[in-house]
Amino acid sequence: MPTTQCTLPLPPGFRVADILKFHQRDPLAFAERVKADTLTKGMVWQGQPACLTVDFQTQQSLVKISLESELTAPRRKYPWGVTNGETLAKHVARMLGLTQPVEAFEAQHRQHPQLGPLLARQSGLRVPLAATPFEALTWAITGQQISVGAAVAMRRKLIKAAGMVHSSGLACYPDAERLAALSEADLRSAGFSASKAQTLITVSAKVLSGELPLDEWQAELPVEQIGERLLAIRGIGPWTVNYALLRGFGWLDGSLHGDAAIRRSLQALLNSPDKISEAAAQRWLAEFSPWRALLAAHLWASLSLAA
Repeated sequence: MPTTQCTLPLPPGFRVADILKFHQRDPLAFAERVKADTLTKGMVWQGQPACLTVDFQTQQSLVKISLESELTAPRRKYPWGVTNGETLAKHVARMLGLTQPVEAFEAQHRQHPQLGPLLARQSGLRVPLAATPFEALTWAITGQQISVGAAVAMRRKLIKAAGMVHSSGLACYPDAERLAALSEADLRSAGFSASKAQTLITVSAKVLSGELPLDEWQAELPVEQIGERLLAIRGIGPWTVNYALLRGFGWLDGSLHGDAAIRRSLQALLNSPDKISEAAAQRWLAEFSPWRALLAAHLWASLSLAA
């Protein structure tokens, strides 16, 4: 079974716990396992089950990465091409948020009267990304208007219904091809509403047809085009688009003012006796463009939420 290995340097003060917490959302560890400072994740790599291991060596300020894939030959339709150490390193660097210029954000706003103390407490915070933009988008759809716990349970059932399992025993989050093979009844049995099931099926079909080239979009990130195409799909609104852009592409300027947890955290940050409305949150966040989504991550973290 082919195995690809590589290493990545970690910046000073890298917050390993944030990455591990994001992948510990499911207490049953169905598709991701965390042990000490090591993450093991089942995923689909070029259409085949794979097992990604990310071993944080904090004393050496580096991370050791290995990918064990059941792929026997390159699948040219995938943008990554032939898997090698450089390809894998770039992919995992994005997942870990290493490409995010968080130092510039903190330097610009460390003197802000309300935000400055929060940045000081959470210095170095980065946004962990999903393994693929497709996983991020479908996770955003799953989590619409429900609690994180409920969304995690539905995600687990979705992965189980897809039936992709690596030889290590870890289940793999489905790609568009495997999700498209599921029926609406399959998704309803996994706990999805009829509308969410239809949205997932539509998204999967559009990815397969090339209308939503999510992986190719990573190279140039045409934010307006992505937003237009996603918003044209029934069941996808601005919150879903901005969350998917954040978790799938690492775009740090989406306004997540529609997120209830963001507004609760903002109310606490501003020491406001009244709840913060969506409009008020949108106005307040606008001051921090092009970092609005990164700021949202700080607000999430202040509530100890693994969103």
